[in-house]
Amino acid sequence: MARDGRGPSMHDVAARAGVSHQTVSRVLNDFEGIRPETRERVMAAIEELGYRRNLAARALVTGRTQTIGMIGPVVTDIGPLSTLHALELSARAAGLHTIMTSTEATAAQVTEAFEFLLGRGIDALAVAAQHQEIMDAVDAVNPGIPVVHLLTGGVPQGAAAAIDQDAGVRLAMGHLLDLGHTRIQHVMGPQTYQEALLRRDAYEAVMRERGLEPLPLLAGDWTADSGFEAAASLDPAATAVFFANDQMALGALHYLTENGIVVPRDLSIVGFDDNAEARHTVPPLTTVRQDFAGVGRLAVDILVAMLARDPLPSTQVLEPELVVRYTTAPRA
Repeated sequence: MARDGRGPSMHDVAARAGVSHQTVSRVLNDFEGIRPETRERVMAAIEELGYRRNLAARALVTGRTQTIGMIGPVVTDIGPLSTLHALELSARAAGLHTIMTSTEATAAQVTEAFEFLLGRGIDALAVAAQHQEIMDAVDAVNPGIPVVHLLTGGVPQGAAAAIDQDAGVRLAMGHLLDLGHTRIQHVMGPQTYQEALLRRDAYEAVMRERGLEPLPLLAGDWTADSGFEAAASLDPAATAVFFANDQMALGALHYLTENGIVVPRDLSIVGFDDNAEARHTVPPLTTVRQDFAGVGRLAVDILVAMLARDPLPSTQVLEPELVVRYTTAPRA
């Protein structure tokens, strides 16, 4: 039994179970060849004594802490946070731990975040790399452990788990074009975000490929407030609008309703993300679904493969999906 206020040790567990401490170690590390009844005795002793393994000591022996570091955004965007949450759940299912810090998109803050995580002995790192500055800072630090970039938009830069932004925009624009719309305007996300840039570029590319002149771009900052403001500046000739995310489309719906513009009779709109509110707007929003949770799961698969020196998953870019609801209709 533990004495002097210390927690129970592996030797205490071994004594309670009537086995050697080496056997306890093998049970904890899932070694094969342990008889079921022996495993059950060890696990029962662990439960009775409230034993918690000393991860620091284990790291000294194995050279691994079984920990993935995560660097997330300071701004609490719903999509990236759901990706990091899914990553944590997937890591836990794989027997790994996670530790997270957040950073602005500056080289100094990224370096500081790296130093914080590396100082805690992480085995691998996942970075929400929505800004080019973050990806460049990651490369400059060269931490010497497996690194996966999250939500790069499909831009190849090392190992990455991302969603194909170009494909998503083409789904949205193709839907509007198939409905007969040719005067389509775009409300952008903040141009410091890699994904916002990719969505803008894809919008312009699709318009030009169809022989159409892009309408003036309108600036947004991902928020519903900026969508409300952008809606006040829409080109009167526009018959459809592609918003770079759902929140801005939600704000625009508010403005349009207040000003007697009926969606989709007078104007069709499409969002991007398929967040939880999209199905509850009035009318429910047509949008492009991004599998943010799937990105988190894919990131863990990539990091586990890198740690084991196994081949990486065959794809690192997930395909988005068009969700047609009631904010789009054929051009009148």
